[in-house]
Amino acid sequence: MNTHKQESLIQHDVDLSSYSTYEIGGKAKYLAAPETIEDLKTVLEYARQEKLTQFLFGMGSNILFPDNPKDQMLFISLKELREMKIDDKGWFVSAGMPMSHLALIGLSSGTSDYDFCFLLPGTLGAGIYMNAKYYNRQICDILETALYIDMNDPEFKVQSIDVDTCDYSYKNSIFMKNDWIIVGGYLKHPDHEALATGMKEITRLEKIVEYKNPSQLPNFFKYYTTLAKTWADENNGVVPESFDNVVKDRGSKFHFDYPSCGSVFKNNYDFGEPMGKVVDRLNMRGTVYGGASISAWHGNMIVNQGEAKAKDIVYLVEQVKQSVNEAFGFVPEEELIIVDSKS
Repeated sequence: MNTHKQESLIQHDVDLSSYSTYEIGGKAKYLAAPETIEDLKTVLEYARQEKLTQFLFGMGSNILFPDNPKDQMLFISLKELREMKIDDKGWFVSAGMPMSHLALIGLSSGTSDYDFCFLLPGTLGAGIYMNAKYYNRQICDILETALYIDMNDPEFKVQSIDVDTCDYSYKNSIFMKNDWIIVGGYLKHPDHEALATGMKEITRLEKIVEYKNPSQLPNFFKYYTTLAKTWADENNGVVPESFDNVVKDRGSKFHFDYPSCGSVFKNNYDFGEPMGKVVDRLNMRGTVYGGASISAWHGNMIVNQGEAKAKDIVYLVEQVKQSVNEAFGFVPEEELIIVDSKS
């Protein structure tokens, strides 16, 4: 293994808050952001060689990083893994591609199949992992084949699995049950010729619209709404109603105004009400602890008011779980992934 190549891919003492939509997290002793699958394999070899525990993530939109990360943990961000191509197997998209990008490519290539991805603040890899959903549409609707690396494979070979065998259900998949890293997938598209044109068009627009750290939610919102409007203005068209509906829906809940992870808890369909309404019934909106609060606009969001620490978010998470259990007899399951800190 090329030691120089390994070392060139590893960053040290990196502020994790810049990699999280919560804008929370201490300094990671080791962090890598590979741009290719081969670079990712090199990073995985380094972790194995140095006996480091890997933590992989995309845009950091459902992650709470610790205030004091473990020294022996290597954080691997896949948000730079953004290859996209059409080959003899179909349309390949790498794991780091933002899901919102898919909506814009769909728009510019004449299909509404990807509209539900607009303003979903995460990458395709995370979407495949958890079967990301917006109302009645979800990632498994557009996925044909997922590509992954089995961490138990000594050679880290890329393997594939058909969507029909991914055990998809509500925010659940086979990937959550195995030590696999999703590196990309082949997606459905009704017209590959139009797709190629659409990909070129969005690549052109990327050079026009200012791009800032998408892990900061205001930047993310401005970037993708501006891309959509720029496309519409240049094509004598209008932003689709489906896009506008997402802006109105998420905007009314102030999803992009404060650092957050979006929904903290999964909905409990056996109970019959979404978690936002469950928290509302307990009158917990606006509850403050430290620098964090349960959102005043949506009961299933806990926001960073500016100086929150991970421990503040965790405290409110536990308060909601305890209160819901006492009042309704069940413990809500976190959608938020809370990363272990130093003991």
